[in-house]
Amino acid sequence: MEETAYVDGASPFQTFWRVLLPLAAPGLGTAGILAFISSWNEYLFALSLTTERGTRTLPVAIAQFSGSSQFEMPWGEIMAASLLATAPLIVVVLVFQKLIVGGLTAGGVKG
Repeated sequence: MEETAYVDGASPFQTFWRVLLPLAAPGLGTAGILAFISSWNEYLFALSLTTERGTRTLPVAIAQFSGSSQFEMPWGEIMAASLLATAPLIVVVLVFQKLIVGGLTAGGVKG
């Protein structure tokens, strides 16, 4: 397809913009969404790099919830915070569901 665009008189930028990028768009979108989900759920890397309370990521902050004593776990608060933490991921997946499936099943056929 790239060589066909060159034969038709397209410049390298036009070939990239009009031929290659539309073919790669589903894969790039899927990779971006999966990278977002992976970084949103990152725990170990965020735990080792954040030292201040205000810079903690959501999974690290949820893991450090504590009860009023050492023998109490605030399970209700942990579950509520976990539900609120997964809500943006659910919205992203629902909005971009067709893009994710298209990116995973895209082949070399345009359109």
